[in-house]
Amino acid sequence: MKVLPVALVLAVLTAWQVDSQEILTADRFMQALSAHYATVQDYEAEIAIRSGGSNMVGTASYLAPSSMRIDFSQPSNQVIVFAGGSLTVFLPDLRVVLNQEIGGNSSTAGASLASEEGLLLLRRNYVPAFVSSPEPIPLEAGSQEQVVKIRLLRRNISEGFREIILSVNPKTNLIRRIEATTMANVVVQFDFSSIRINTGIPELRFAYTPPAGSSTITNFMFRNSN
Repeated sequence: MKVLPVALVLAVLTAWQVDSQEILTADRFMQALSAHYATVQDYEAEIAIRSGGSNMVGTASYLAPSSMRIDFSQPSNQVIVFAGGSLTVFLPDLRVVLNQEIGGNSSTAGASLASEEGLLLLRRNYVPAFVSSPEPIPLEAGSQEQVVKIRLLRRNISEGFREIILSVNPKTNLIRRIEATTMANVVVQFDFSSIRINTGIPELRFAYTPPAGSSTITNFMFRNSN
C-alpha cells in the first residue's frame, strides 16, 4: 500500500480548511447585507409595487431608523407616509386622509424591509436559504440583470408573509426586488431602481400636510363596518 507523504496530506487538509472557511452561507450573506444597510442613513429610489392586477409606481424616501414616504405617480398624487409609529395615506380621488397609529405593521411594511431595521427583523423571524447558489442569476426569465436571490421562510405562523424572496444587486449590495407571499398565496412585489443613498434627506420630508379641503378618517383599520 502506497502512503502519501506527510507534507502532501497537510497541504490537502490546509486547502480544505481554507475552502470551508470561505464558504458563503445564506446566513452569512444576510449578516453582510444587514451590515451594509447599517451604513445607509437615508435613500431615495423609484419604486414599483405589483400585486395581482394592481400596479403602483412612485418615488420612495427612507430615513433611518424607520421613516418611509412614497409619493405615487400611479395612482397620481397618492401618498403614503410612515413615521413615528403613525401611518398616513392620502387618497386623491376621494380627497380623504387616512390616519392610523400602527407601530411596525404598515402599508409600507414590505418596502421598509429594505432597511437595517427591516433586515434585522427578517434575520430574527425567517430562515434564509439561497434560491440556487451564492452565484448571481437573472432577475427573471430573459433578463440580463444579475442578482443574488435569498429565500426566507417564516419561523412561526404569526408572521404576515409565508415566504419572502430578496433579489440583491451583487455590485451595490442593495436590494433590487422583494417578493413577499401572503398566507393567501398572494405575491406582492416591490421593485427598487435608481437608488440613491445617503443624500441627506431631512426629517421634514416625513411631516406630511394634506391638501386643503381633505377630510380625515382616523384609526381606519379598526373602524366598525356595521
